[in-house]
Amino acid sequence: MSVGAGPATAPATARRVIDARGSWCPGPLMELIAAIREEDVGTEIELLSSDEGSRKDVPLWLEKAGQRLLAMTSEGGFDRYVIQKVR
Repeated sequence: MSVGAGPATAPATARRVIDARGSWCPGPLMELIAAIREEDVGTEIELLSSDEGSRKDVPLWLEKAGQRLLAMTSEGGFDRYVIQKVR
């Protein structure tokens, strides 16, 4: 046993994944809103959505709700949103 070796450190923020692929408007947004309400400030939420309406709805709602969109990428038939709950 080496001196100073401790358990692995957990990441600074937790991440919750919502796979809403195949769900249509307003399903992905409603799932995101529910997750924002349930999670602690600082949590990152990853939303996967194949609904084209989410491209407009998600960023608009996040701005209105005061949450942070960290990334939005398109990946083979769906979009990936990474959000951080800030309040």
